[in-house]
Amino acid sequence: MDPISQGVVGAIISGASQPEKHTKIALLCGIFAGISADIDVFISSSTDPLLFLEYHRQFTHSLAFIPFGAAICAGLLWFWARQHISFRRLYVCCFLGFASHGLLDTCTTYGTQLLWPFSDERFAWNIISIIDPLFTIPLCILSWLAYRQKKRLWLQIALIWMVIYFTIGIMQHLRASKVGAQLAAERQHQPVQISSKPAFANLLIWKTVYQWQGDFYVDAVRVGLKEKTYTGSSAAKINVGKHFPRLDSKQQQAIDIERFRKFSNDYLAWRPLHPDRVIDVRYSMLPNEINPLWYIQVNPDSPDEHVKFITKERANSNILNRFWSMILGEELVD
Repeated sequence: MDPISQGVVGAIISGASQPEKHTKIALLCGIFAGISADIDVFISSSTDPLLFLEYHRQFTHSLAFIPFGAAICAGLLWFWARQHISFRRLYVCCFLGFASHGLLDTCTTYGTQLLWPFSDERFAWNIISIIDPLFTIPLCILSWLAYRQKKRLWLQIALIWMVIYFTIGIMQHLRASKVGAQLAAERQHQPVQISSKPAFANLLIWKTVYQWQGDFYVDAVRVGLKEKTYTGSSAAKINVGKHFPRLDSKQQQAIDIERFRKFSNDYLAWRPLHPDRVIDVRYSMLPNEINPLWYIQVNPDSPDEHVKFITKERANSNILNRFWSMILGEELVD
């Protein structure tokens, strides 16, 4: 999730574990530890744009690294915190704050390597958006009250709010997946798996993706008091031999496609409109469209160079208006 959410969740879990006299110091240590796992964002290369994708949410986010990450955080904080708290309590605060980071990221859709180094599988529970103000803002208010008043009560309320919000996310995820399955059945498709992920900053609108006979089908579902669907489109699942026949599997661009496939949990697609692009169908500005937030650009004329990683521009007013119409449950007007 975003750094603010990571910091405040780490602070709340850390602060709630300590007596009230240590509330302030525990909150501050939890913020630091809760954010620290994202130190991996500095692992990058000017010549290999996919290196960042490979290492983000990797070893620093794994369960096995938590004790070491907590020790590093506690060591960095000890000189400042030693006059206020024992090292044992400091380590507990850092442990809980650091542990919260990878688990919170796993609740989103991006994919987190929780079991590294034993497995490179990316886990994504798809129950909350990467950015969700309705989740984060109440936590910020409650943690601030706890800091000002040194009252664990506010932190306990914050923990309850987290449990409630994640529970709602699980229920909404199940509802969206059910509607996605109904859409597939109406089309006489029999997908092996249906993926549902919350749209940006809410739990009301969900993007559903399923695969059938070599194509990905993307739709949007509004799961309010009543369900409403916004029919999307489809794209061919990437097949390197078919879509990039000039590439050899041992050439760098073909290797990069496989690296991108692993990052995207195999949700890679190809469209004839842009035959040089390999797109990640999981993310788009509008949840019922295949208009990717990022993709890689392949150049078969330079097979031994790395692919280019392209991030698209932000949403314009038309996209925002259409998205707001979905939130309100209105029909979309072309």
